[in-house]
Amino acid sequence: MTTSPLDLTSAASGAGPDSSSTAPQSYATEDSSWFESFEVGQRWKHFRGATIDEVENQLITKLVMNTAQEHWNEDAMSDSQWGKSRLVFGLITGSLTLGLASQDTAENALAEIGLAAIRFRAGVFHGDTIYAYTEVLAAESADREDAGIVEFAHWGATAEGRIVFECRRKVLIKRRSHWHH
Repeated sequence: MTTSPLDLTSAASGAGPDSSSTAPQSYATEDSSWFESFEVGQRWKHFRGATIDEVENQLITKLVMNTAQEHWNEDAMSDSQWGKSRLVFGLITGSLTLGLASQDTAENALAEIGLAAIRFRAGVFHGDTIYAYTEVLAAESADREDAGIVEFAHWGATAEGRIVFECRRKVLIKRRSHWHH
């Protein structure tokens, strides 16, 4: 198992990954994403990262009709608190983080139940590479026998270890005992 520059030891306190230590890294899709596979306190860095480029930011920002100057006006940004290029739309950062985490957390999902405690903690810019980190917060029975509910904490961090996004997510996940043949 490889390690990352971030640790999730402070995750339960809400502080997010700590840049001073390490966390286990997942490997692309394995046979370990059934409800029974998740244990409270389990933490990992997801296998893939993704670099956000200008096309992704501009296309999605336009599609959802977000016209905030921070996403569109390079000249205005040069005099802003950010002092650099245009800011990536936060929902792109959040969606990318959840997408990177989904290979390990949603392969056997039946339904996304909800998102909570969503925070955009720092700006993301064109060229930033995002990695996703996860902690299992809870695993409980569902109203149906063939699945259970898992609550995750997710973090998005840049390659430099700057936490840029966090949220909590509940997912209805298949039980291996009922679905695997």
